[in-house]
Amino acid sequence: MRYPWAVRRLLLFLLLYASFAPAQQVQPDRLLSDAIEAQQRGDLPTAIRDYEELLKLKPDMVEVRVNLGAALADSGRFDDAIAQYRLALPKVPDKNPIRLNLGLAYYKKGDLASAAHEFEELHTVQPEDAKIAILLGDCEVRSGRGAEAAAMLTSMEAANSANPDFEYVLGTALLQSGKRREGAQKLSTLAEQTHNADAYLLDLNDFEHARTNLEAALQLKPDLPHIYTLTGMARDQTGDQAAAEPAFREALRQDPNDFNANLYLGSILYKRRSMDEAKQYLDRALQLNPTSSMARYEDAMWNSTSGHYEDAAKGLEDVTRTDPNWLEPHIELANVYYRLHRPQDGAKERQTVARLTAQQQSKGPPAP
Repeated sequence: MRYPWAVRRLLLFLLLYASFAPAQQVQPDRLLSDAIEAQQRGDLPTAIRDYEELLKLKPDMVEVRVNLGAALADSGRFDDAIAQYRLALPKVPDKNPIRLNLGLAYYKKGDLASAAHEFEELHTVQPEDAKIAILLGDCEVRSGRGAEAAAMLTSMEAANSANPDFEYVLGTALLQSGKRREGAQKLSTLAEQTHNADAYLLDLNDFEHARTNLEAALQLKPDLPHIYTLTGMARDQTGDQAAAEPAFREALRQDPNDFNANLYLGSILYKRRSMDEAKQYLDRALQLNPTSSMARYEDAMWNSTSGHYEDAAKGLEDVTRTDPNWLEPHIELANVYYRLHRPQDGAKERQTVARLTAQQQSKGPPAP
């Protein structure tokens, strides 16, 4: 039968609609299944494409955003992953799993301050979770806040002393916080238990001995965490800045956010008056840990040598308020005051220098 033109057009439309509508209904389910399968077999570009297509159809599917965030993070696209996690976070009642993924994305990106913020939020609600404590502690150690990490982890050690990752972060935190023998003992015990090169991370009060051990560790296992930084510190403390510099540069190649490597390399460059390059590393150290007295002192010394006396005075005043018995900042502050034509303040600082010097002399040399 031959239908009129208008009827034929209507029939054609209905035929097309009938074939299109079912595909439209099953497409999201198929996309989701294909995306999950691609993600599981490691085909991340396909998984990302399918998740993104699915979100165009159903933008409120939180689980899809979370899966997309994980695929993006595994692809090294950390900023994109962070954006997806942040979109998903307000829409779920249990925020902890997504907050953990968000913290890990920041951590892998190298944004330790943001990672620590997320891990701190999680640690508050899950104070006994060792994994979260380890991640938070490592962020703090790598940002130069070893004392904070040591305090947190020490309170949890009784329940986690058999966890080698926990003990490693606690040991490095103790080293950084000044409890060198205690930290070195933990790392040595850990090395004996796990049979790895951490056994060489011994008594950092004796830098000559420590350097010998660290150089051996570097040869044995150069992929140890922080091994280049620790070796560089030992070389620097034994007066070998020429050998320390390449160690710190390698540490920063591996981790640009290593606080100690930035600080020590900046200090070495400052001492040889490579001022512009030194400033880059000193600024980065301050960004990573703005409360560090050593970082603020090195920055103030750079300002003083560069003729920025007002900035130098402000920085040194902050340091002396934080560490009033630290002699060197008082010496430099007195000099800066005289350069600023503030003789009364300079004379007052010199009196402080004389008092602290006398106190140190009366105590004799520090105990080994």
